Amino acid sequence: MTQRAGATQEASYLSTFNSLERDGFKRDPTWLRKLRVEAIAHFRDLGFPVARRGNEEWKYTDVGPLARVPFDVPNEQQAIHVPPSEIEHHAFAGTHGSRLVFVNGRYAPEHSSIEALPPEVRLCNLRDALKGPASRHLGKYADYEAHAFTALNTAFVQDGVFLHVPSGTALSAVIQLIFLSTATPTDTVSHPRVLVLMDRESVATVIESYSGPMAGRYFTNAVSEVVLGPGSRLDHYKLQAEGAGAFHVATTEVRQEGESRYTSLLMDHGGGLVRNNLNVLLHEEGARAELRGLYLLNERQHVDYNTFVDHAVPNTSSDELYKGVLSGKAHVVFGGKMLVRPNAQKTTSHQVNKTLLLSEGAAVDTKPQLEIYADDVKCNHGAAIGQINREAIFYLKSRGLDDLGARKLLTYGFVSEVPATITHVPFRAYLEQLVHTRLREL
Repeated sequence: MTQRAGATQEASYLSTFNSLERDGFKRDPTWLRKLRVEAIAHFRDLGFPVARRGNEEWKYTDVGPLARVPFDVPNEQQAIHVPPSEIEHHAFAGTHGSRLVFVNGRYAPEHSSIEALPPEVRLCNLRDALKGPASRHLGKYADYEAHAFTALNTAFVQDGVFLHVPSGTALSAVIQLIFLSTATPTDTVSHPRVLVLMDRESVATVIESYSGPMAGRYFTNAVSEVVLGPGSRLDHYKLQAEGAGAFHVATTEVRQEGESRYTSLLMDHGGGLVRNNLNVLLHEEGARAELRGLYLLNERQHVDYNTFVDHAVPNTSSDELYKGVLSGKAHVVFGGKMLVRPNAQKTTSHQVNKTLLLSEGAAVDTKPQLEIYADDVKCNHGAAIGQINREAIFYLKSRGLDDLGARKLLTYGFVSEVPATITHVPFRAYLEQLVHTRLREL
């Protein structure tokens, strides 16, 4: 019998886990050691979601190249030797605030800074919160029983971020989470974990960034769990700028209580093989989710978005907009599903995916979905794929622009709708400049 793709490296992960359980994990709290054992057992049963297993959610993304690589978990020494200038290069300098830095998956306190925060706000390395409130929430929302990469992260999680914003607290300064991979002698994997707890009527803005060397091969497998209490608001922005040889899999699980508002932005312009899973549960009435995605890809980059918005109760709303530009032989996959449950009357749901193709070799697979079991709802979805309008180019050239200038203007006009939705003014300006820079490379 032919051995399935990735089976050898699945065994390698299991062997590495056994070694860490004997040594590195023995200092963990009992509940965490039990969670790890459960998670690795599910990973062993699930295996990597390779195409031949008939997994519809991974139909257009082949993880075989990732599954066949023997990634190592970097040690402490590999994690910390980074000059401050390198960290600053990847930081968002548009505002003051706290910053937590992780290098090759390990917390780097010498590069991190936690500014003065309101009383009772807790922001720290996740490891430092494992004996406190993190124990009641870690692993309770991201489904490690059904998803292999989440199971793998849960089994190997060591460092990450814990943020707890108490009731009635509004954080005016942005919190930056910087995850940086560096060149190492071997191919390495990191499993960052983020846990955000927003209590009643609290407000915060969190920016995650992932980056690494252009040369070399590494794997980032990130999981975030976000809980929004009644009336709370979280603006959650993620910038993915991994190296060309990087594998990046990220899963974000969000649970929203009554009248809460969750705003998400995923911007992808790096990485070789990228998968973003975003699952939002609108658990109480009045909850609203606004999901935004922006992708600017070239060469042979592959980015896959899998979103799921669950309208579980009446009077909830969601708005989803994913747009991007492809050149070269880049490939984007969008699988967006919105579920309206039988009792979820008065639901409002809107979903759009649009992609602009700049080359003949670029490809798109898009599948927006609505699954509705209630009759008093306002729901719609749509997708569009196309090239730059020749008549629009002719019009701009007649107004004095050359061909290249006309194309760049029309391309930016196509994607500018996404940055325009950002309410944080300094970050919106930063994102707009980043878009201009990236478009010059396409």
